[in-house]
Amino acid sequence: LHYVAYTPCFRREKMAAGRDTRGIKRGHQFDKVELVKIVAPETSDEELGRLVGAAEEALRRLELPYRVVQLCAGDLGFAATKSFDLEVWAPGCREWLEVSSCSTYADFQARRMDIRFRPARGAKPEFVHTLNGSALGLARTLIAVLETYQRADGTVEVPAVLVPYMGGVSTLAPAAR
Repeated sequence: LHYVAYTPCFRREKMAAGRDTRGIKRGHQFDKVELVKIVAPETSDEELGRLVGAAEEALRRLELPYRVVQLCAGDLGFAATKSFDLEVWAPGCREWLEVSSCSTYADFQARRMDIRFRPARGAKPEFVHTLNGSALGLARTLIAVLETYQRADGTVEVPAVLVPYMGGVSTLAPAAR
């Protein structure tokens, strides 16, 4: 089963006070699209790869520099068994910004919710595996697009893949004063 959910999120990042704790980059309230999969255990790794691949494809089409980082055990969430973060390079702030996180929880969540399936008629029930991945975080992706495609004169080239959604507009310019 594959689901998509559009949800408001509220988050407080663990940071000291200062300018890096505010603004669009460190939003404490934002909307996101979550991709959720409930799968048979034998397809869990393949489905995690597909979640990561979907986010990667969006970044490739935007032609943004990105990297995929596998989280170490100490950085995993409580229930996750494996997680990958996708980060885009934001040249203006000179840092990698996390725009997606894809995780598998194996059967941890399924055991808590008692979600099982029978792989064949008469077979012993097995726990499903659950996975989720955030689609690209809009605010941070927008930062990377604006910073990557900004020209010296202050205009911003619209990535080719977005031009059809911009009514054919291929360049954004500051409003005349």
